[in-house]
Amino acid sequence: MTGAPPAAPLGREPKLGGHTVVVIGGTSGIGLATARRVRAEGADVILAARDADRLLSVGLELEASIAAFDATDFDRVERFFDELPPPIDHVLVTGPGPYYAPLAEFDAKQARRDAGAHLWLPLHVARNAMGRVRPGGTLLFIGGTGGRLPVTDLALIGPLTAALPALTKNLAREFAPIRMNPIAAGFITTPLSAAILDDELDARLEQLRTTLPMRRVVGPADVAALAVHLMTKTAITGATFDIDGGQQLVDA
Repeated sequence: MTGAPPAAPLGREPKLGGHTVVVIGGTSGIGLATARRVRAEGADVILAARDADRLLSVGLELEASIAAFDATDFDRVERFFDELPPPIDHVLVTGPGPYYAPLAEFDAKQARRDAGAHLWLPLHVARNAMGRVRPGGTLLFIGGTGGRLPVTDLALIGPLTAALPALTKNLAREFAPIRMNPIAAGFITTPLSAAILDDELDARLEQLRTTLPMRRVVGPADVAALAVHLMTKTAITGATFDIDGGQQLVDA
């Protein structure tokens, strides 16, 4: 625990003063960075995550309300929203990492869980947010850019990468004036990316530092800053925002 969250910089008002922000997956990586950023911008925070111990620690740090559950349990997601005190201003949804497997080693159960986390979860969150998120509020869904080009032995990644922006465009029309936007992240320095790459992590980081146009790797704080931007810019809905430091330019 790091103590009280930092206040907004001196000389300006917090951007989210008086707002309430729900972060699903808010105890690690992008979710945690966003929870800290919105709290620093004056928002009240409601956190949901699976790891009850870590959730308690982050909840104490941010003086946040907490709810421990698995977001792929959609009945529990519905109960969570039913119990939220209205009104809610913004919801950010992160999910588990992508399922990597060639077709010959494909596990149908894991693949269904991955599809549920990256496609059905946004649908369930949007449906249950109706009537609880104020008009003009925001739903933000964390997606990725990695499947935009065909990748050998990773057949599921591409369809799920393509599905979220298409889904969000439709939701933005159906749920207006609530705003909907996906954030498509490239490689981000998170505990998840470290777990996936394991002993290959350092080599990948060095490769990105030397090849990305910005000459550094995107971190969770970068994504959190973008999330706050989208929460506060009320003219933006139905648009996908890439944040990858130019990774698609060098990986193409």
